[in-house]
Amino acid sequence: MTPQLFLVPIAYVLGATPTSHWIARAFYGVDLRKEGSGNLGATNTYRVLGWRAAVPVVIIDVLKGWAPTAAFPLLAPGAFQWTIAYGAAAILGHVFSFWIGFCGGKGVATSAGVFAALTPMATLIALGVWLGVVSTTGYVSLGSILGAVALATSTLLIPPSGGGTVSAFTIVLAGFILWAHRGNVVRLVRGEERRFGKRRGP
Repeated sequence: MTPQLFLVPIAYVLGATPTSHWIARAFYGVDLRKEGSGNLGATNTYRVLGWRAAVPVVIIDVLKGWAPTAAFPLLAPGAFQWTIAYGAAAILGHVFSFWIGFCGGKGVATSAGVFAALTPMATLIALGVWLGVVSTTGYVSLGSILGAVALATSTLLIPPSGGGTVSAFTIVLAGFILWAHRGNVVRLVRGEERRFGKRRGP
């Protein structure tokens, strides 16, 4: 059996680490699934617990996507498709964490870590779009959706290492991010979406 078949589930386990849930429970005695939006991502962590809790969540969530995507191909060199598989497994682990009943965050920070390893230039462009949208509108969800679209578009205009495989992965990711934010899209259309910066304590 090839070593890659062992590394894919390890990438999933790393991605499934419920960073915000464990930090909130260990240091604040809060179950984020019952507070704010109920989402286990950095945005809800900030709204409920503040930036001191949200910053480590962002950093760890990015790293748990970047680490397997960047390091596992060095441990077990093989076809580039395995690198994509590591990244996809980490993202799915974050969104569907086995530690907490297969729920989790929406995969934005972990996806950023994955694509920082795969295509840094496109990731920087997507980050710029995210920052621009969030700073001007206050909507993190809209920034995440448009950032994912910008990522996919950038890989088509500036082909990364890995070429069409990475571009196809970014297109699939953009669709996945849109699906993960489907509730936010409904609230955006209705004008009910909350803007970033408005905190609500537990």
